[in-house]
Amino acid sequence: MAKKKARIWSEAELILTFGLQRAEDSTKLLDEWLSVSVPQFNIFEEELFTDLLRLAKKKADFWNEESLKMNFIAPLLQLFIKFNDEKLRYESFFDETISATVEGIYLQTECDFMLAKGIGDIVQTPYFHFQEYKRSKKSPTEPMAQLIEAFLIAQEQNKNGKPLYGLTITGRNWQFVVMDTKKYGISRTFDTTQKDDLLRIIAILRKFKVILETTLLD
Repeated sequence: MAKKKARIWSEAELILTFGLQRAEDSTKLLDEWLSVSVPQFNIFEEELFTDLLRLAKKKADFWNEESLKMNFIAPLLQLFIKFNDEKLRYESFFDETISATVEGIYLQTECDFMLAKGIGDIVQTPYFHFQEYKRSKKSPTEPMAQLIEAFLIAQEQNKNGKPLYGLTITGRNWQFVVMDTKKYGISRTFDTTQKDDLLRIIAILRKFKVILETTLLD
């Protein structure tokens, strides 16, 4: 049996094909997510944060995909966010391909990092997607399209009507996204080489843990 061939979509094509709406400014859910206070660190965390910021200033524009993941994203998640759930209600998945037929159209994309309910290597209910660990130069022109495609696939898989959260990362630049039914909002760009922005990135990711555990989990 021949494998289905995945199409590469642009964001505009996804909007037109699936009747999506990209918010001009923001959305209520996105505003609520981004409404955070600057985190307070202990002495140990402050030192780690200073090292991470210094590394981003020096290297963020030059890391390739794997270097960006290993040298910056992985330490940030492990040291400051700690996505884990002692009750095993969700797991972290890396480099997973997800697919679904949405409104009669086959979609497939690879997620660099995903928080989801699952068993072993089987993804059951995706909640959050990190998409596109790419350097700022020579990167794909449509990282947002891959994230929106992942959201459409997740909506089809989940069938629970709950919003989906995620972000795109291109070099130093991070953008947070929330999609609720057919409408999605995109944050301003946060620059990981800027202290205030990096602090807010950490606070926003920490807040998502609260949203996940209080709103999204069954």
